[in-house]
Amino acid sequence: MISVNGVSFSLDRKEKGADIDFISHAHSDHIAAAKSSSRIYASGITKDLLCAVSSMVPQSDVGMPKSTKLINAGHILGSRQIVADDEVNGSRIVYTGDFQMQKSRSCEGIEIEEADVAIVDSTYYQPSLVFGERQEVEDAIQYWAEQKLNDGIVLFGTYALGKAQELISILNEKGVLPLVSRKISTINRVYRNNGVKLDYASAYEGNDEYLSLLRGNFVCIVENGLLGAMAAALAELCNRRVHTAVATGFAKIMKFNTEVQFPLSDHADFKQCTEYIDAAGAKKVLTYGQNRLELASALADRGYDAMPFETKARRGGAVAVLPTSHPL
Repeated sequence: MISVNGVSFSLDRKEKGADIDFISHAHSDHIAAAKSSSRIYASGITKDLLCAVSSMVPQSDVGMPKSTKLINAGHILGSRQIVADDEVNGSRIVYTGDFQMQKSRSCEGIEIEEADVAIVDSTYYQPSLVFGERQEVEDAIQYWAEQKLNDGIVLFGTYALGKAQELISILNEKGVLPLVSRKISTINRVYRNNGVKLDYASAYEGNDEYLSLLRGNFVCIVENGLLGAMAAALAELCNRRVHTAVATGFAKIMKFNTEVQFPLSDHADFKQCTEYIDAAGAKKVLTYGQNRLELASALADRGYDAMPFETKARRGGAVAVLPTSHPL
């Protein structure tokens, strides 16, 4: 939780005593506050996606709090950073939420503003982990899908929100119309309503376009958890070989039970994190999330004034970091 100008903000979690619950984006691990909070601060698109992905309608929301604003995080559609200007101390705090520096196809590009204190996501903390150029990953996905369509069905497992829409756009560029699951179809409609061009087929949108796809080889995109069952079902139903793949940044550090795995990420790696910090000119860095200890250590080793985000207290400066007995 941070406190600015007498107003306390929780950051992507529900915290007792927070005046406002900030939700940076609509991924499931960031929306706990939406279940019960009556004072949600998020982008309008994030609120629309909350309804789409979970049928969760925030009880109410709040307008723009004093001396704060939202800027694009580049993570998924609607993802935002919060920028808070502390009028008492004359300092600026920025919380990134999940972010990435590379431009995606289906969401707003990241914005960076000067900050005295940057609270940064710690998903990928390893300095040795480097995501390659996005175009190279996209080219590999397109080439593999085109090749495998020659002798069977192509099935991608990925995240329904954010990554699925990236895959659709990547495949559309080569004229491929993928078939998608019900959940992805529901999310796609929010993207389309916000100007993102996506061409796909679905059994859940009141047309029979998907039936013509089923007569030949086709590409299908489903949630990761459905991949194994869907591969088996399609092989039996269509009596054809099913080629499987996943598209996720975790392909860099995990082994999946698929033919191929593509490191398509919507997070910043360590190098991107330092690029962000440098561009923002942050004097102090607070690392946020499950790997905050490791990221803070890696940044400190490289000369940054970095500490893990714990409990915040006012102590004459913009932010003070206190130890706590419980994890974020």
